[in-house]
Amino acid sequence: MRGRLEGNSRRQHEGTPVSALLTDLYQLTMLQAYLEEGMDDSATFELFVRKLPPGRNFLVAAGLEQALDFLETLSFSPAELDWLERRGSGSRRLLDYLASFRFTGDVHAMPEGSMFFGDEPILRVTAPLPQAQFVESRLLNIVHFQTLIASKAARVVLAARGRRLVDFGMRRAHGAEAALFAARAAYLAGFDGTATVEAGLRFGIPVFGTMAHSFVQAHDSEAGAFMAFAHALPQRPTLLVDTYDTEAAVARIVELAPQLAREGIAIGGVRIDSGDLAAHATAVRALLDEGQLASTTILASGNLDESRVDELVAAGAPIDGFGVGTALATSSDAPSLDLVYKLQSYAGIARRKRSEGKATWPGIKQVCRRRDAGGRLLFDRVQLATESCVGEALLQPCMIGGRRAAATPTLEMARTHCAAELRGLPDGLRTLGPASEPYRVEISDALRALARAVDAASR
Repeated sequence: MRGRLEGNSRRQHEGTPVSALLTDLYQLTMLQAYLEEGMDDSATFELFVRKLPPGRNFLVAAGLEQALDFLETLSFSPAELDWLERRGSGSRRLLDYLASFRFTGDVHAMPEGSMFFGDEPILRVTAPLPQAQFVESRLLNIVHFQTLIASKAARVVLAARGRRLVDFGMRRAHGAEAALFAARAAYLAGFDGTATVEAGLRFGIPVFGTMAHSFVQAHDSEAGAFMAFAHALPQRPTLLVDTYDTEAAVARIVELAPQLAREGIAIGGVRIDSGDLAAHATAVRALLDEGQLASTTILASGNLDESRVDELVAAGAPIDGFGVGTALATSSDAPSLDLVYKLQSYAGIARRKRSEGKATWPGIKQVCRRRDAGGRLLFDRVQLATESCVGEALLQPCMIGGRRAAATPTLEMARTHCAAELRGLPDGLRTLGPASEPYRVEISDALRALARAVDAASR
């Protein structure tokens, strides 16, 4: 069931159908022009980030599974074609072409969870030009968001130093799909679970939940609220303790614990959502320990991000886990990446954009990674795909002729890969601030020579 749900990119979200028309209009206008000109030779586009956002020392590739789902299932429905015809959006030739449209190309990509850096292609599409061009907008839409959130989540993982992390971001995410993809990307990057229930159904992610302040307020007493919740969810419930007075609430839990224990109910945890989290956690831990509740954990939440988590951990606050919401689901400090999808070869000829500040490296490329004996990243080389690769070739075939080349790694496999990649980061890149020395990405001599040749031949 999980795999079927995860693989269905055309699933209908409430009010948010995923359609072939979820694209930019200029994809259709260019497609019609290509058809009129008979331009359908093989084209290669590469998707990459021009440069890292300020404060980011690395990025985490994510969203490949959904990108492949999109490509594999892409087609136009009769209703979509009818709407285009009634709107006058395209010639009869275009509409006939779209009626049988299927993606038949090849895709090479970095595995999900891979670390990558500026100017490195993370996904490469080779297909007839009209196909390769048309898929640009939705591929960027899918890969951009999950990569953005996975990269943010990885920073929180580094800051937490092994403490439990739960995604609390659904209510502040920018729509239903964003909430689901944020939960997936965060889990891939090392979060332990999510509060978003559908993400558990759809992706098999562990789901966690406590209570809201309104539950406490709805009862005549805080103690009554705690007892009611514990009886309703007797399997190690987590109780929210900061509705009125945090320490007083924990004192009440300590008083109630013996009665609950006689009923076979152990308090699993308490959650603090406001105030001086370090000071409250210290006081709460003392109260719990004195009350023979040493196994009861403390979860902190409330406007947390990687910097705040890092501060709390560095201060030695006795917090066992963190719920991170808004800052994660919106990547609030860096809400977008300079992610682009650019033509690099058409009809066997290397192509290059030379726009000021937006120039690209031409040709079909590979990224080769070198590591030290311990597995730590040393440097990457961006080179032509025809050059011999010394080290790891990061772009791997994952779709041939419009169908998956092999079984796609599961989310758990991608999560394991990401954890290994994080362990392999040099110490200087694991900091939350800018690295004193950015990671080295070399451009091969052959690629530089090709760029010069393309420039010389350009009119």
